[in-house]
Formats: sequence, C-alpha cells, structure tokens
Amino acid sequence: MQSKKILLVDDDPDLLELLSIRLTAAGYETVPAESAEAAINYLDISRPHLVISDIQMSGMDGMALFEHIHRHIPTLPVIILTAFGTIPDAVAATQRGIFGYLTKPYNPKILLSQVERAIDLAPAVDTISSKVPAPTWRKAIITRSALMEDLLAKVDRVAQGNASVLLSGESGVGKELFARAIHQASKRCEQPFITINCAAIPEQLLESELFGHAKGAFTGAVREHKGLFQLAEGGSLFLDEIGDMPLLLQAKLLHALQERVIRPVGTAQSIPIDVRIISATHKDLKSEIQAGNFREDLYYRLFVVGLTIPSLAQRGEDIPLLANHFLRVFAEKHQKDINGFSPEAISFLLASSWPGNIRQLMNVIEQSIVMSAVPLISSELIRDAMHKDEEQMISFEEARKQFERDYLVKVLKITAGNVTQAARLAKRNRTEFYKLLQRHQLDFTLYKSLQEKV
Repeated sequence: MQSKKILLVDDDPDLLELLSIRLTAAGYETVPAESAEAAINYLDISRPHLVISDIQMSGMDGMALFEHIHRHIPTLPVIILTAFGTIPDAVAATQRGIFGYLTKPYNPKILLSQVERAIDLAPAVDTISSKVPAPTWRKAIITRSALMEDLLAKVDRVAQGNASVLLSGESGVGKELFARAIHQASKRCEQPFITINCAAIPEQLLESELFGHAKGAFTGAVREHKGLFQLAEGGSLFLDEIGDMPLLLQAKLLHALQERVIRPVGTAQSIPIDVRIISATHKDLKSEIQAGNFREDLYYRLFVVGLTIPSLAQRGEDIPLLANHFLRVFAEKHQKDINGFSPEAISFLLASSWPGNIRQLMNVIEQSIVMSAVPLISSELIRDAMHKDEEQMISFEEARKQFERDYLVKVLKITAGNVTQAARLAKRNRTEFYKLLQRHQLDFTLYKSLQEKV
C-alpha cells in the first residue's frame, strides 16, 4: 500500500528533522521544505496528502502559505504549528478553512491523531508521481499537471453524490471526457451514460429526443419513441452545449428536473425518472441570462456543482505527454512505423498557443503522422499540419450559419418549396421564416420547380 505523503514546512532545520522522524516512524512519507516559498515550488509539481507548516517563518509566514494553498488548492488540508502567543491567529484561521492547529511543544499522540483525521477526511491524492495505477474512471484522462490533479480530486468527490454538475471550458478541452469520468467514478457506473449535443439537433426534434413521443404525436411519428431520459434511467445524461438549448425547451427541462418526471410529446402521462444530469457549455451562461437567452432558474438547477476544465495552454506540461499518446494511437491506426518527435518538433508544440485545445493537438498529430515518410516527426510537418488545421477551423457563428442554411434547404425539399408547410414544420411563423430564407439567400420557388421536374 502506498504511504501517505506529508509536506513539512519550517525554517528551523532541527524542528523539521524531528517532525519528519516522528511522522516517518508512523508510516508516513515526508517531504521537507525550509521555507514557504520552497513549499509552493514543490506544490507546483506534486501533490501531497497534507501540509504541516510552522506559522512563524522568515519571508512568507505560515498564514500566507495557507492563504496561497486555500486559493489554488482548496482540497488540500493544512495543519498549522503555533506558539502560545499566536493561538488566536490559528483559531481565526480555522474559521477561514484551515484544517487545524497544534501548539508547541506538541503532543506526539495529538499530532498523529490530527494527521490521521486530516488525511481520512480530506485526502489529496498525488497521482503525478505515484507508481500506483490510476483508478479506472480516470484512465482516459492523460495528465501530469498539478492543475488537472486538483480538478480530478474534485471530480472524485463530486461523483460520490447525485448533484447536477455543470462543466465549463473552451471548445476542445474534453468536457465529455470529464462527464464520462464523473459517471464512471459514481455509484451509477453500471447504468447507462447517454449523451446529446443540444446545438446539433433541430429545435423541433430536440424535445422528442429528450422526452420521447407517443405514436401519432406528429407527422412521421409512426411508433412510440423512448426519449434519452428514459434510456438513461438509473444512470447519467450528459447535455452538451446546454447554452444553445431553445428557451421553450429550457422551461420543459426545468420542470423535469424539479418534479423528477417527464412527459413524452403527444401524451398526458407523466413518467418518473432517476437520472443524474451533467451538462456542459463553452458559453458564459451568466451573460446569456442577462441577454435573455438562458433561464436563471434552470442555471441554478444545473449549477449545483460547477467545474471548469483548463485549456491546453494552462496545462502546458501535458503537451508532450498527450502528443506522444496520440502518436502511438494514430501510428497504429494508420499502420505507420513512427516512434517519436524531433526536439525541434517538441519545442514547436510547446511554444504554440493551441486555440483549439486538445482536439486541435490531436488533429495536428494525426495529420503529421499521415504525411510523415520517416520514423521521426519533424517540426516542419507539425508547422504544416497546424497551418492547415487553422485554415480548416471555422468560428462557431460560421458553423451555426452553415447548419441553419442546411436545415432550411432540407425543410424546403421536404415541403417542395411550400413556405406555409415549411414554417409550420420548423415551428416558426411565416414572416420569421421568410426572413430566414432572405438571410441565407434561398429562393423557395426553386424547390417548387425541382419538385415539378421530379
């Protein structure tokens, strides 16, 4: 069994050694730091299970160190060692989140009791340097970043309950990967994990996809259809790009979450549900609320727990790790004998900003492997693939416009250019539908003539 790691901080080498001897004898692994600054440097690259710090030190003192840890690593417990005169400060600190304090000279039994309780109640797992295999639920998340380790510790805790979780972060950071991790780490892991992209399905179909519909509920509903809430029963439902859900449907989703029941389209029957909701967005939902595009009451139903996934630029130490992982995956996929990157290629990867995050990195590595004629990926190949990738990437608004135009064309084809029927199918009034056609420069009469030719 892996020993628990404790970071000890004291500018007195003798006291530091004495404390280390006592804790090592009790079976703990200790890491000494003779200043708060040295402790912070260590925390940037690794995570202990507990920090024990003297309160009075030259330079940054123990309270300043605690404030730093509390801001950046709120899940990491801290015990303060204090002299008699600083007890009021230590007591005040417990009200701000410090785990506990010990007065000098401390009683070894009380010390060990507090240490054991701190580790049991608030563990901070150091998987960055650990040789112990990662839990199954997080194996798909490749990282050595301290920032990511903090996030994964939160995921582990959040997964143990049933609270709704809202994942935020830039496009391409891996929000669905984290949603799956939450599900797999939870007690619902044996039950279904169902995903839906709220931005990718037309409004009139999204309701049916979520809640299901009865036979004959609308034209084309030739049989009863179970919605995703029913398919996810007992498990988790991941609502990706929840910020793009239409307002009317937001109201129905809110009712389902409040009452824990759904009502399929075309029926008055209410069906009880037991589903955990995990949602994700790259949008600022508070700004969307102010703009009138998102319901505030639904926001607070979804945002019981909020987790922000860092961008690839924020976890730069993971770039070589991820690049080599993708190299192995795509070299096997494309049956290429490629075994690494040139030093210049790694340097170029590290220096890039990666606006498309992990998704962009993955695409660049795959393009480089496909084009490589030698076993080593060069910086030139990386540069070329990145240039092509940036050319291929379009903005979200451009993607939305393209989807909207494709949808309108499809509706016009179905209705043979009959605007009244097309507007009714799209659940829009005729005036609004005409405006949409004008915006995309679509001539509905063309579809009538095409139908006549057919």
